[in-house]
Amino acid sequence: MARKQPSTATSGPAAPQGSFYQRNRREVIFLVLFLVLLAVGFTLISLNWVNDHVIEPFTAGIADLSGATLNLLGQDVTMRGTEIHSAKFGVNIKNGCNGVEAMLIFLAAVLAFPARWKSKLAGLGIGFLAIQLVNLVRVVALFLTGSYFPKVFDASHTVVWQTIVILFAVLLWIFWANRYANPPAPTSQEG
Repeated sequence: MARKQPSTATSGPAAPQGSFYQRNRREVIFLVLFLVLLAVGFTLISLNWVNDHVIEPFTAGIADLSGATLNLLGQDVTMRGTEIHSAKFGVNIKNGCNGVEAMLIFLAAVLAFPARWKSKLAGLGIGFLAIQLVNLVRVVALFLTGSYFPKVFDASHTVVWQTIVILFAVLLWIFWANRYANPPAPTSQEG
């Protein structure tokens, strides 16, 4: 009696062939490019000249806009550079509270992702505005928290709002990537 050999035919798709890089080329390129762009961005903002001539004036603009918003809300604040003061409370907006890090994460992700330049530029413009709008809400909310609920200011500042701004940037990128990025190119299958 002859023994039957098991069937080698499979009913599912063929197993992927090739190296890890070949199977995951787009993802690997995205990840490496994202990390390089992130490193370049964080290195740039750590330079004293960039901080003094770009980041500090940008942060002062955030303080001015936040102070103007607080004055519209009846808070009677004064602004000086990156500082906002009232009779009840005062803050100095520092690096890490100006939304620049969240913007760098978003910028690196958009630039690294395979998409048309038109989509990338639109994403960067809308992302910049959206992240800074959330950051404006953050600064105003933190100032009001410090003025009226000082016991929860530190937790609100370091835990709640930092998480919200970074998470918003990540979710905004996911939204952009799903809506506006190039679809993966179809792979040709030879048989």
